[in-house]
Amino acid sequence: MKIYHNPRCRKSREGLQILEGSKQDFEVVLYLENTPSYDELKSIIQKLGIAPIDLVRKGEKDWKENFKGKDLSDKEIIEAMTTYPKLIERSIVIKGNKAVVGRPPEKIKDLL
Repeated sequence: MKIYHNPRCRKSREGLQILEGSKQDFEVVLYLENTPSYDELKSIIQKLGIAPIDLVRKGEKDWKENFKGKDLSDKEIIEAMTTYPKLIERSIVIKGNKAVVGRPPEKIKDLL
C-alpha cells in the first residue's frame, strides 16, 4: 500500500493517521518532493477510475494563473500536475489495482 502525502495538509495528515492505525504496511510518498512521473500519474488516475481533471485542485494559484479557462487535453492536464505537483489532490492511497482520494479521509477505509 502507498500514500501520496503532503504533511502540510490537514486532510492528508488525517489520512496518514488512518493508515497508521490500520497496522498494515504502507509506503509514504512525499509527492511534492518526489513528484510522480507522467506515466505514474496516468496509472494512478486509471486506478482511481476518474478523469485527470477530477484529480486537479482547481483552487490552487498555479491552476488559476496558468490553466483556468483553457481547453486542455487529458495529456496536458497530467503534464500540468507533473509540472505543478501542488495541483494534485491529496491524499491518494493505492492498494494493488485500486486507489482512492482521501477526501474525506474516511474514504481510505474502503481500501483497508
